[in-house]
Amino acid sequence: MASVESQARFGQSVKGLLSDKVGSCSGDVIALTRQVLKGSRSQELLGQAARNMVIQEDAILHSEDSLRKMSIITTHLQYHVEHSKNLQDQLRHLLK
Repeated sequence: MASVESQARFGQSVKGLLSDKVGSCSGDVIALTRQVLKGSRSQELLGQAARNMVIQEDAILHSEDSLRKMSIITTHLQYHVEHSKNLQDQLRHLLK
């Protein structure tokens, strides 16, 4: 009888150990899954950041081009203002 009880206790302890091991492995699988999902999310964020940088680079290049054009227009306007002042001076001289 003692041997049957020993076997029963041994069976229970093996079941308990097996149950603990399965629980531990389940926890490890959950932790691994979370890490994989974090890594996947990180990749998504890096991809989005790269796309945003390309968009910003295009916007900067466009702005640079616009500034260059505005500089040319400003130079032309300054020339026209100076020319208008010269014409104004000539008219004043003729009207004297």
